Amino acid sequence: MWKWTFVCVCAAAVLADEGSRVVRLAQGPVRGYRDPQGDLFAFYSVPYATAPTGPHKFKPPVPPPTNQEPLEAVDKGIICPQADLGFIDMLNFTMKEDCLIANIFVPDTQEDNLPVLVYVHGGAFQIGYGQWFQLKNVARTKNIIVVTFNYRLGVHGFLCLGTKDIPGNAGMKDQVALLRWVKDNIHAFGGNPNHVTLGGGSAGAASADLLMLSKASKGLYKKVIPESGSSLAAFAMQPDPLENAKNFAKQLNFRNTNDISALENFYKSATLEQLTSDAFFDKKNSTFVFSPCVERNIGEEVFLDEDPLTILQNGNYEKLPLLIGFANMEGLLRIDFFETWKNAMNEKFSDFLPADLTFKNEEQKQEIANIVKQFYFGDKPVNNENILSYVDFFSDVIFNVPALRSVEFHLKNGHDKVYLYEYSFTDDEIPLVPHTEVRGANHCAQTMALLDGAHLLELDEENVSKEYKKMKSVMRELWSNFITTGFPVPEGSPLPSWPAVRANLTPYMSLGRTLELKGALLQQRVRFWNDIYDKYYHTPVPPLTPVTLNTEL
Repeated sequence: MWKWTFVCVCAAAVLADEGSRVVRLAQGPVRGYRDPQGDLFAFYSVPYATAPTGPHKFKPPVPPPTNQEPLEAVDKGIICPQADLGFIDMLNFTMKEDCLIANIFVPDTQEDNLPVLVYVHGGAFQIGYGQWFQLKNVARTKNIIVVTFNYRLGVHGFLCLGTKDIPGNAGMKDQVALLRWVKDNIHAFGGNPNHVTLGGGSAGAASADLLMLSKASKGLYKKVIPESGSSLAAFAMQPDPLENAKNFAKQLNFRNTNDISALENFYKSATLEQLTSDAFFDKKNSTFVFSPCVERNIGEEVFLDEDPLTILQNGNYEKLPLLIGFANMEGLLRIDFFETWKNAMNEKFSDFLPADLTFKNEEQKQEIANIVKQFYFGDKPVNNENILSYVDFFSDVIFNVPALRSVEFHLKNGHDKVYLYEYSFTDDEIPLVPHTEVRGANHCAQTMALLDGAHLLELDEENVSKEYKKMKSVMRELWSNFITTGFPVPEGSPLPSWPAVRANLTPYMSLGRTLELKGALLQQRVRFWNDIYDKYYHTPVPPLTPVTLNTEL
């Protein structure tokens, strides 16, 4: 059973000396240290749960280890198993199956009951780690405790066979375990367990949005900030997790995929190298293969037993204040593929339709593909002259339309605390879109504005332009306002008024060099895709019970 709680034995933080602080948790004391830049105590690599290992590696998490002596909460460089894209050895990380650690950043203040931001890292559910996204400056300047953490990724986190040993959604159950740990322990760091905001970018945003729909995480946070990702994104849910499991096993030269017991044993005995051999970043259908799934009921607590669209349509979820949006050129995420994909799109555009659509035959699929291609490119082939339409297409199918469709469902359900934005800030440091004189805000550009430093892994904010420095300050103010009050622009703020979105996706806040409240956001493009999804949506299915599955499973 993966549902478990902690009993806190002491809520006091004891200051050992000016440079360190010992916090006593139910699992034992931990010692954190003053950040070199001051005004902050950092507690790194604190176990919040234990990930089963070996043949049990796909099971839900269990409680963390205990310790009698203070745990030295320094950065141990632990990351979860994932494809090596070149940064693992470069940054001296240690990849291990038991990787469930949290990092807690506490402002140096005598105040307690501080608001808390739990931030879920992105990486397409395939790569990443808690320290990838550093928000120390939000903590130290806004009096907010920030928690980042690892969760299982790729096959380890999202293989979904519907058996007792591989039920599915291990990575999401890790996230729920982290939220439960925060609920039970954050007061010892000076945080308010009843004032937790859940945020994340990209796959972290999809995670935050899915957590809001899951009964397993109900009551563990009060507000949600999904940045450039949503529960309705094609990459957020596996349409058919069993088929994905079979296909990847075949890629690893395992052929007996119709025998589920044999398939399960194959995955349980597969090597780390096999399971992390592909990051799935080159899929044309807007997915990354292994992601959350609808689970089969095996008599234990599940993360999701219904698909997100059904939950949103029924309104059966807690309607928490929501700050949601995206950058104006999210599709630049796919710009590196343009030179090869433009020809492939002209040859067979149907390959690029998102995986959450289904058709009765190839002719119907080709017909819809032609309609979509006409909508974005007209009668012209995809080429250098319409590269911005290429960007718009991928912006819409991966990020924009799913987010806005979910907002529409929230509004239909009477949710009146949804704050919508589009981030469009650029300066001369942003490269031009190839073959144009245009600049745009890339995928998760608003997240980059919140993070420490200039860009991901570049932590010197003195190197940024004066305009970007101002934008980072404004973004941190808006987000911290929402975290502390539930409003991005509370009453009395000098910032422009920002009301909640109402019908027809209006108004939304344009976050550029100036802040400007605008009317409907991408309404025509959303209506176009609504018509398609109303007819051709592929409802995600749980892994079914095959005849070869043992009855006790």
